[in-house]
Amino acid sequence: MDDPRARFVDSAAAIASTIELWPALIVRKEEIDAEIERLAGMPAPANGRRSSLVVHPRATAPGLGLAPGIRVTLDVLNPGERTHPIRHNSTQVVFCIGGRGYAVVAGKKIEFEQFDVWNTPSMATYWHVNDGDLSQVRLTYSNAALLEKMNVYVTDDAPPEDGFASKDASPDQSTDSARRNPFGTFRLTDDGAYLMPYEQLISPEAVESKVLHWPWRLVKQHLDELTALGKSYVGRRLYLLFNPATGRTNGTTQNFFATITIRPPKIVDRPHRHTSAAINYYFAGSGHSVVEGRRYDWKAGDLMFSAPGWGVHNHASHDEPVYELTIQDSPLHIAMESLLWQEDLRRPFRVLGAQQGFSTNRTDDPTA
Repeated sequence: MDDPRARFVDSAAAIASTIELWPALIVRKEEIDAEIERLAGMPAPANGRRSSLVVHPRATAPGLGLAPGIRVTLDVLNPGERTHPIRHNSTQVVFCIGGRGYAVVAGKKIEFEQFDVWNTPSMATYWHVNDGDLSQVRLTYSNAALLEKMNVYVTDDAPPEDGFASKDASPDQSTDSARRNPFGTFRLTDDGAYLMPYEQLISPEAVESKVLHWPWRLVKQHLDELTALGKSYVGRRLYLLFNPATGRTNGTTQNFFATITIRPPKIVDRPHRHTSAAINYYFAGSGHSVVEGRRYDWKAGDLMFSAPGWGVHNHASHDEPVYELTIQDSPLHIAMESLLWQEDLRRPFRVLGAQQGFSTNRTDDPTA
């Protein structure tokens, strides 16, 4: 077989391509309930994982997702069942939408109930147990779709059950002076260009990736306080489920942020856009969204690909309060310096994380 050869494509006169947005869509509660019933009624798989991917019609393999780079899995576990341990180099945000149980992630036991959220760090061994009386239903959001597109998604179906480390991991040798470059990282130019030796390149500063749990009963107490913000408030009434390990990228994982929003009745957001994609799960109330000029009506139990990257959109609640979980790949974009955000369509966009961001009109007065 001949060796593959690269080809040259002349791009000197190419016109900048336009973004072909994946259209927004809603996966209705009725569709989700039917799939839950199907999964619960099938024989248990050998690995114990009753799962279905929720896939956008525009998605192509490898890398099937509900949004480009964002995989959503519907997971069901019947009473008395548990899944087999697994680990992979994707990270996950997990959201319980039905039942209860517990997860063991990197040796940490997380007892969860409906609407609790937790994270699964990269290469952390995990499994789930249903010790309740009802089917346990989870939505799992991961960057596996992106890693598959990059052809670097690695899974391990027979991992050590005691956490992250492989049993044959080599000991830390960073204190061995013979293995360190004596010059270290040093400044090359007056305007701030540096040189870094190989020894530091392959041993970057390690930031511990903790397993974190956000119980709904605690989150809701603080979220409901945001209802006091008056109708003149121009921001969104939400809290980020923040993981301090993500630092300035404001994430729940290094790839995604998860926010939980409350929308009092008859609140209408102003139109805005961002290059991060967004997926909403509405678990109370009803309302509608306008995405790229088209209206979409939704209700509790619906899952929506609500914001294609760089698509203009806004959301509105109807006659009752709305609670929703939103997943966006903003932290990844901040790390890549690609998060364009236009909070007000009458004003220029900004590169969040590289430029000063936006402010709201919130003051110490909760009615402002």
